[in-house]
Amino acid sequence: MKRATLQKHTKIANDIMYYIYTHIDTHIDIDELSKTLDINKFYMHKIFKNTFGKNIYESIKSIRLQKAASLLLTNEHSTISEIANSCGYSSHASFIKAFKKRFELTPKEWRNGGYKEYSDAILQASNITPASSIDFEKLSPTIYNMPTIESYYIRNRGYINNVKETWQKLYTLLLTHEIKEYSTMALLHDNPTITDLNECQYIACLGTHEKKEILSEKLPKFQISGGVYAKFDLEGEGEDLIRFIHWVYHEWLPKSEYETSTKPSYIIYHKNNFFNQANRFEISYYIPIEF
Repeated sequence: MKRATLQKHTKIANDIMYYIYTHIDTHIDIDELSKTLDINKFYMHKIFKNTFGKNIYESIKSIRLQKAASLLLTNEHSTISEIANSCGYSSHASFIKAFKKRFELTPKEWRNGGYKEYSDAILQASNITPASSIDFEKLSPTIYNMPTIESYYIRNRGYINNVKETWQKLYTLLLTHEIKEYSTMALLHDNPTITDLNECQYIACLGTHEKKEILSEKLPKFQISGGVYAKFDLEGEGEDLIRFIHWVYHEWLPKSEYETSTKPSYIIYHKNNFFNQANRFEISYYIPIEF
């Protein structure tokens, strides 16, 4: 496949995935999606399957259940029906059936502590120990109303595999085109505490006002949603980030009286660990909240 064709297919597949994630709380009509993106429906299905290895319907179902599982963990004041509705389910019975098939627990069992064993197994499967040298309990967030952030991006499947290679491609692009002023970010479409780390969507993002014509030819562009977020500042290395997110969802959010939404959390890197041999990072982590 020619580079130009590959880039076109990648952009189409990414646009479809971005649409799914940003409309997961609604009924997603495939015919409407093809009209919105101005793409033949059958061509759209083929490109998406070739890119992600799943068909569009499978992806929508999987993302809905991931979002619901995350909200059941954090939003204790919302009923199971309200959470199902917020993730695009119109039928309570079909949600219960689909959830149990995916997680081998009912939503009620999951909410009452069943998620812990499932979540710990995800860490163990990736050889990540829960223990950290950082005392997360000392961290205190600041609440911000964040603006929308426009960025170029590369989508990576997994929070561990190939992430460094993805960032090296972006860094090569920066060096090749002598881009001096830029920021690096990561959009975390999935909650890694309850989603297989090899399946999570990690989006490496680049913000810059330089060389827009060149970058627009090389990379797709999207917007990180604005809104009210809790911001945590954190320094650490490598796997500390996964442990920290684990703490946010398992400990901080349930105790905070805040609830979160289907919007993804994101990271702004002040020191990107994928750009240095010490594997050290300095970040601001933003998670959407409501009260």
